[in-house]
Amino acid sequence: MANLKSLAKETAIYGLSSIVGRFLNYLLVPLYTAKISAASGGYGIITNIYSYVALLLVILTFGMETTFFRYANKEHSDPQKVYSTTLIAVGSVGLLFIAIVLCLLNPISEWMNYGSTPQYVAAMAVCVAIDAFQCIPFAYLRYQKRAIKFAAIKMAFILSNILLNLAYFVLLPWINPNAGAPDVGFVFYINLFCTALTTLLFWKELTGIQWTFDKDLFKRMLSYAWPILVLGIAGILNQTADKILFPYLYPDGNASEQLGIYGAASKIAMIMVMITQAFRYAYEPFVFGKAKDKDNRTTYAAAMKYFIIFTLLAYLVVVGYLDIIKHIIGRDYWSGLKVVPIVMAAEIMMGIYFNLSFWYKLIDKTIWGAWFSGIGCFVLILINVIFVPQMGYMACAWAGVAGYGTAMVLSYVIGQKKYPINYPIKSISAYLGIAALFTAIMLWLPGKLSDGLRLCTNTLLILLFIGHIVYHDFPVGQLPIIGKYFRK
Repeated sequence: MANLKSLAKETAIYGLSSIVGRFLNYLLVPLYTAKISAASGGYGIITNIYSYVALLLVILTFGMETTFFRYANKEHSDPQKVYSTTLIAVGSVGLLFIAIVLCLLNPISEWMNYGSTPQYVAAMAVCVAIDAFQCIPFAYLRYQKRAIKFAAIKMAFILSNILLNLAYFVLLPWINPNAGAPDVGFVFYINLFCTALTTLLFWKELTGIQWTFDKDLFKRMLSYAWPILVLGIAGILNQTADKILFPYLYPDGNASEQLGIYGAASKIAMIMVMITQAFRYAYEPFVFGKAKDKDNRTTYAAAMKYFIIFTLLAYLVVVGYLDIIKHIIGRDYWSGLKVVPIVMAAEIMMGIYFNLSFWYKLIDKTIWGAWFSGIGCFVLILINVIFVPQMGYMACAWAGVAGYGTAMVLSYVIGQKKYPINYPIKSISAYLGIAALFTAIMLWLPGKLSDGLRLCTNTLLILLFIGHIVYHDFPVGQLPIIGKYFRK
């Protein structure tokens, strides 16, 4: 229990920065969708380019973030040498990437359908290279359990990014009403400026070490990292392949408009990404640090159960109050709201798959992760290719469920043979069944009840789910002050 409390504390700190940061970034969603019409396709461009960025970030870090944790926690290892070697490796790859993109900027831009705006591609290429480099100092902060500084730097970037976006999209048009429509490219220029500025906040982590590169160590790390790279590419393609492929697959001429609607609606479902990412930031160093403990498998099983419980609760809250939450995005984009429950279900499966994935990392068999994610990615891409021309972005949403679901099932089945963990399947299944029933009711109610009565009914269902959590699994008696009233 003490270990779980420590995990919960760090998850809360990382989660606060992630959730608050994502919430603040949500301010950009109504801003963009209000200032950029769906018909213009501008938000579709933003969605498409950021999908490339997410994929490139995985490639440019090439699994070294997780590898750093593994080798920094090995017996007789020198964490400083591991950190320095990782920094130099990732930084060198990033510089090489920038050089290649700038030298081949025009053909790359043409291939991406941005031949008339190559500056968008150049700005985001430099930005993603800096982001990849920053992943290692962020990992070092997590290794040192310096969650406060981690959160502070994340928030500094987010706040500066928001303020500059507000200045460009709101303040400048107010000062000069005749300025015309905003240039979507400034979304990327502002991001680049803030990312570069944030690097200065790692001054101590970048100057307070002895810079050395251990070739032998790097070779060993690379042998561990390359399957994680394959795993990461397949994993991120599960999240971004639909948005990258959509302009090539959608038959009509308004692909950017439709992609923008899908991308904006999917933002509402990103609460699952917040929860999963916050859990990941704390869970990854926690797992590797606890690998030698005798009760580690019991702890992993409990952590999985509580992760599923609270993601299902978040799922019900979003579905139940979607009529309110939908105001995050502009009315032009409301036609895409039907994808929200589907995308959220896919994200829950992704989170479960992430938690399951540690068995092959702990036994140094990361090749299994590459197989699982690769097969899941193949399923996702296949469904997109076959069904997007007929179903549009709805095929993208269902493809995510199929891809993540495939990887999740494969990891569980084979993991129970290679590194068995006694997950509380019966209890987890009960939560899944209740959440599925309540979701079906919530989705059936529109058109049957008035808006007010429907919200009241949804609230009751959410409270019933919370009641089930408190009765069966939440140790209310251990809470300060009020806990004494529940203790026997």
